[in-house]
Amino acid sequence: MTDVSSVDDMKANSSEIEKKYNKWIILLSVVIPVAVALLFVVKIPNATPLSFLPPIYATINGITAILLVVAVLAVKNGKRKLHELLMKCAIGCSLLFLVMYIAYHMTSESTAFGGEGNIRYVYYFILLTHILLSIAIIPLVLITYVRALAARFDKHRKIAKITFPLWLYVAVTGVIVYLMISPYYIH
Repeated sequence: MTDVSSVDDMKANSSEIEKKYNKWIILLSVVIPVAVALLFVVKIPNATPLSFLPPIYATINGITAILLVVAVLAVKNGKRKLHELLMKCAIGCSLLFLVMYIAYHMTSESTAFGGEGNIRYVYYFILLTHILLSIAIIPLVLITYVRALAARFDKHRKIAKITFPLWLYVAVTGVIVYLMISPYYIH
């Protein structure tokens, strides 16, 4: 049986873990979107365009989506360790995507969407929601992860119900945006 002081110690430790990471969450939630925005201004001079990267990072987005769905199914079936592993892999894939996305945009010019008519509106709606939600999921993913790390599973579950569908949407729409714009890439 756990005594009251032991429970209080666990809560205090969990709180300290969350506080320890909160500054990093805020910092990364600001720095990452600013860095990505700067990509459209800052280019590496005379760099060889990394034009082979978009299909690779689109595939990584697809893998992220699959990992997210399988991770949720795992935890719903009581497989917490598998869930934890899959979520770490999803975060790793998202980081790998980010590195490749930055590398591509620092070496290559942006590609304009060439579709006409209603498909143009569909594309820009998907792109805009993808961009806005990709900014929003940065702190959500980090907070969700830290709450699990701190063993605050009640709070983790609560925010994960928001984080999961948004992150899944971003991963899936990343693939859709790539498929829609890929015919217009200059090779």
